[in-house]
Amino acid sequence: LIIAQDNDGASIQQVLAEMTNQRTVPNVFVNGTHIGGCDATYQAYQDGSLQKLLGDNQITEPYEYDLIIIGGGSGGLACSKEAAALGKKVMVLDYVVPTPLGTSWGLGGTCVNVGCIPKKLMHQAALLGQALQDSRKFGWQYEEQVKHNWEVMVEAVQNYIGSLNWGYRVSLREKSVTYLNSYGEFVEPHKIKATNRKGQVTYHTAETFVLATGERPRYLGIPGDKEFCITSDDLFSLPYCPGKTLVVGASYVALECAGFLAGLGLDVTVMVRSILLRGFDQEMAEKVGAYMETHGVKFIRKFVPVQQLEQGMPGRLKVTAKSTEGPEILEGEYNTVLIAIGRDACTRNIGLQTIGVKINEKNGKVPVNDEEQTNVPYVYAIGDILDGKLELTPVAIQAGRLLAQRLYGGSSKKCDYINVPTTVFTPLEYGSCGYPEEKAIEEYGKQNLEVYHTLFWPLEWTVPGRDNNTCYAKIICNKQDNNRVIGLHILGPNAGEVTQGFAAAIKCGLTKELLDETIGIHPTCAEVFTTMDITKASGQDITQKGC
Repeated sequence: LIIAQDNDGASIQQVLAEMTNQRTVPNVFVNGTHIGGCDATYQAYQDGSLQKLLGDNQITEPYEYDLIIIGGGSGGLACSKEAAALGKKVMVLDYVVPTPLGTSWGLGGTCVNVGCIPKKLMHQAALLGQALQDSRKFGWQYEEQVKHNWEVMVEAVQNYIGSLNWGYRVSLREKSVTYLNSYGEFVEPHKIKATNRKGQVTYHTAETFVLATGERPRYLGIPGDKEFCITSDDLFSLPYCPGKTLVVGASYVALECAGFLAGLGLDVTVMVRSILLRGFDQEMAEKVGAYMETHGVKFIRKFVPVQQLEQGMPGRLKVTAKSTEGPEILEGEYNTVLIAIGRDACTRNIGLQTIGVKINEKNGKVPVNDEEQTNVPYVYAIGDILDGKLELTPVAIQAGRLLAQRLYGGSSKKCDYINVPTTVFTPLEYGSCGYPEEKAIEEYGKQNLEVYHTLFWPLEWTVPGRDNNTCYAKIICNKQDNNRVIGLHILGPNAGEVTQGFAAAIKCGLTKELLDETIGIHPTCAEVFTTMDITKASGQDITQKGC
């Protein structure tokens, strides 16, 4: 019907406007179902709903799977197993594109293979070195010179990771989830192409898709970076000791890696463009950096690598860096250059544009609603690729499980991205939950906050006589809401273990009064939160004389 050529065009347009709340043309209906205008019709074509309405036999044939998940990391695996447990036919595709140096790994994603697990194990290796030094003060005597063997550590770590990879494959088999070690790419609505390592291609359809592709390290973008440098993707399986190392970046990945490398006795320098631990509480971040400097890590502030990275003396790399605040140039030679300047979402080469899934063009991340649904109704996304959400393994796992329960289990429970605890495993661990102090001031106003803080000395450190008044804890309270705790931060040993417990209390609405009423466990580091009585505003001394 062409309204402009019909005598009753005006009245027809009025009725259509009342029916559809749309006054523009074209105004498309298919078999009695209102689609919308031109853009809406094109979107319906891309997401497959137009073909269904038109009775396209190819589309209306039963899908091969109820759910296909692209990405076999923590979130994807959790979602797949939950959906399978609810009786659905599920496929997981996982494929690791090798690094420029050829490093790849097995099923399980970043956390298991090149993230949380090997990082924490190597952090533990460094802590054991410190414990050996402390042990002499506790009466342990040993004559043999203590040294660290990188190859032995890497082999042990990789053996453990290999056991996890195998366990994940067995678990998927037990849950009747189909696993393909293939690269997934959308070719049309509800259909993907899967390409394995040999280049063999298969095609698969599903009613619903979940994107769980994660992120990979970003490179510097200067000549020689991919040829000569490594990233965290390479470090944990590196077959040789990295030796004198330059870590470029100030992310938590950069500082964690620099920390354990220095703890293993290596000469480590961190090159920082601007601030440490962007997005974290900056007072805590600076204390993390100060402790690392005290324990041998060198920092080059306000510099970035420029020009071409080139080979210097045998087994060395020559690095030229420029000041971010002036014309000053620095040169240095290192055995290894580790780049840790951030990570990019793996979303640009999986055919999302083919089916109309929108991404944030600046960072490649995927915008979703509060149910992890993209702009294409049958496509969801979880984990590190979500725009504006936390990049943490337990968050991805929780989101994946809850998504499957909503899709197939009749649940309405959504993932809560508020007050998520986390820990940075630097030599002195930093745990946090809730607002950084800067963000709290921005959100609530400084006049409405009370910040309680204290330094403390772990009992275990007193006999060795090291690092008194270095550990630090603080809580940020909202005075306008019964002194509710909206931020908790601790810098000290086992910070992750401490923070996890308090995170549950914060989720339950913890207040300063409740903390004061809580009896501490003595002697522990965690008990400092039950005895805090000095506010920042008071300006009183917070140094400690003993436990």
